[in-house]
Amino acid sequence: MPAVAAPREAVIELSKVSTRFGAHVVHTDVTLEVRRQEIFAVIGGSGSGKSTLLREMILLQRPNAGDIKVLGVDLADITDEAALALRQRWGVMFQHGGLFGALTVLENVGLPLREHTALGDALIDDIATWKIAMAGLKPEVAAQYPSELSGGMMKRASLARALALDPELLFLDEPTAGLDPESAAGVDELVLRLRDQFGLTVVMITHDLDLLWQVTDRVAVLGEGTVQGIGSMAELAQLDRPAIRPFFDGPRARGASPRSTGPTGETSSKPK
Repeated sequence: MPAVAAPREAVIELSKVSTRFGAHVVHTDVTLEVRRQEIFAVIGGSGSGKSTLLREMILLQRPNAGDIKVLGVDLADITDEAALALRQRWGVMFQHGGLFGALTVLENVGLPLREHTALGDALIDDIATWKIAMAGLKPEVAAQYPSELSGGMMKRASLARALALDPELLFLDEPTAGLDPESAAGVDELVLRLRDQFGLTVVMITHDLDLLWQVTDRVAVLGEGTVQGIGSMAELAQLDRPAIRPFFDGPRARGASPRSTGPTGETSSKPK
């Protein structure tokens, strides 16, 4: 019999995470894990708590209850020194770029290296130039300011900065939001290439159905304050749950999927 592959280690572990803002309950007992070198997405309707969960993973917010471990480190009561060391092991691409408007793209990408390494300016510029190219931007973009960039270029510049410290883990917040289809498709391909070439683990928040079908290994669906389902898009398509069906029903959802699959298991070819 062929050997069964051992499951990959968990890079992120959430156990019974609960979050509330005053009387408003955002999460109740959210439990999930992200495995090494997988592309994992968190999806859900408006107000389902996707962004809150992301902020909790990257130490921008603490849950009211439950445990979160990232790269083997328990985030509960983490010291400032340990938090700084942990943050240098991941990169974050924020939804609206998060670039400093007074700095060029080259300076923005090089900033984490200047803050967290003792490298010289010339070497930092060389590394930043390489990261900019890695993100699919032309060399001349390095001298431009964020205000001079298109939406797609802004996303890629933000991604280049997220890659500056050679992270093990990459967080992407709505990486294709607001992009035209061609630019969005380019981001899809880039995410896959980065994972495959550098062994990155990728966690993303997204509403992009094409991105979900084309690049993710597993997806967690949030709804009614908890996880409604976790699995591949094909597996989730089989579940008949109100929080999940909007991602698979309707013309837009069916157009994005390779094969449209309903809760009964019936399939039909994607229209050409």
